[in-house]
This record gives sequence, C-alpha cells and structure tokens, in this order.
Amino acid sequence: MIAQNKAKTYGFILLGLLLSIIWFYPFYLVIVNSFKTKAEIFVNTLSFPSEGTLANYPEAFTALDFIQSFINSVIITVVSIFLICICTSMAAYALSRRQGKTSSIIYFIFAICMLIPFQSIMIPLVSIFGSFDMLNRAGLMIMYLGLGSSLAVFLYFGALRGIPKALDEAAIIDGCNRFQVYRYIILPMLKPTTVTVIVLNAIWFWNDYLLPSLVINKEGLYTIPLKMFYFFGEYSKQWHLALAALVIGIIPIIVVYMFLQKYIIKGISDGAVK
Repeated sequence: MIAQNKAKTYGFILLGLLLSIIWFYPFYLVIVNSFKTKAEIFVNTLSFPSEGTLANYPEAFTALDFIQSFINSVIITVVSIFLICICTSMAAYALSRRQGKTSSIIYFIFAICMLIPFQSIMIPLVSIFGSFDMLNRAGLMIMYLGLGSSLAVFLYFGALRGIPKALDEAAIIDGCNRFQVYRYIILPMLKPTTVTVIVLNAIWFWNDYLLPSLVINKEGLYTIPLKMFYFFGEYSKQWHLALAALVIGIIPIIVVYMFLQKYIIKGISDGAVK
C-alpha cells in the first residue's frame, strides 16, 4: 500500500513537471529569441543565442511608441474593469437579495450569455456602435462592460449567496439605506471575488487584439497589441523586434498577476454557487 501511494505521488509529480514544461515552453521561445538577431532566429529557433543582444528592446520600445500605447492600454483596461466591478456587483447584489421569477430569469440570462461566442456577434455589434458614432476608446470600454458582465455577475452572485441577509437587516436597523449596506458592508466582503474579476478581465483586455482592431481607427489611440502589428508588414516580418516587444508588453500584466494571485483561487471558490 505504501509503495503504491509513493508510486502515485511520483507519478503526479512527473505529470506536473511535464505539464509545466509544456506550459512554459512558449514563454521560453519568446524570451530566448528576443535576444537574437533576425538571422539567428531563423537559423536555430530552439537554441540559446550564440551572441545575445539587447538592441532589440530599445528598438522595439521606440517602434511601439510604448509610452503612448501603454497609456492607452492602461486607460481602457482600468476604466473598463472599474465599470464592470461597480455595475455587476450592484446587479448581483440586487438579484441575490430579491427572490422571485424575475430575478431568476435575469440571472439566467446573464449566465447563458457566457455561452455566446464573441465572433458570432462582433459584426452587428461594431455596426451598431458605428452607426451611433461610438467607436474608438469610449465605445470599446462600453463593449467590454457588456461582454465582461456575464462572468462577473455569475461570480458575484455566487459569493453573495454565502453572505447572510441578516447582515443587511442589522445594518438597515442601525439606520443604513440599501446603498450604504452595499458600500460599507457587502462590497468589502466581496474583495476576493472583486480581485478575481479584476485579474481575469485585466488579462483579457490587456492582451486583446481582435475587438480593438475592429473598433479603434485613430492612430493616437492604439493599444499595445494593435501596435504590435507594426512588426508584420506585407513583405517582411521583424520577428526579433516583435518578440522583444511581446516581452515588454506582457511584463505589466504579469506584475499585476503576481501581486493579486493569492486572491484568485479564493475568489473563484467564493463565486461558486453555494
């Protein structure tokens, strides 16, 4: 029995190591090749650089117009996430505290919308926003609010099911109105779920290329993923600069994830329907 348990343990460890290698392998290729010249990348993609160079990074930084692209990405990501967290947490709070068919139907609509692929609605969505002259930054943030609301409401609703209504009643007896109950009692208790919503959506918005490419049409508003397209011309592809730019672009979101990762698992478990 002991031997079988050890064999299972070693088997899980080996499987974990194998999955880790498979998961980290693309990152290895990106980082290693970002220090190579364009010619060396095509000679041997898998090896370490024979003569590593840092010249790709300042050139990619300049070509990306990184400061402006970074600011655009930050504005879109932060404002979109703020709108999602405020609107969906209030919506989930209202739905969780009102028992009835209407609330159940609205929650069901939010949940079922998670199954709708964006590709099936992107053309009519962009056409409608374009007809109202609501493209570029403002339109993109509103679209993100709509597209990100389903999962956020689902997570918040599940977390709120674990918060007893007696807290609301006690606060109301003490003189709080509904908004004050939400602001000072409920919202702080939803911190793990809020952090989970922030991280999941930040990764999506920061790395998204498809939707911004359909909505943003002004040069000064381009995000980092859109500026990355600069390295892939019709007749040439500057892989050495693209990979360096990719490393520069993913550093901010990795830093955010590292600071907030301890809340993610708790937030997702709290968001499960209890």
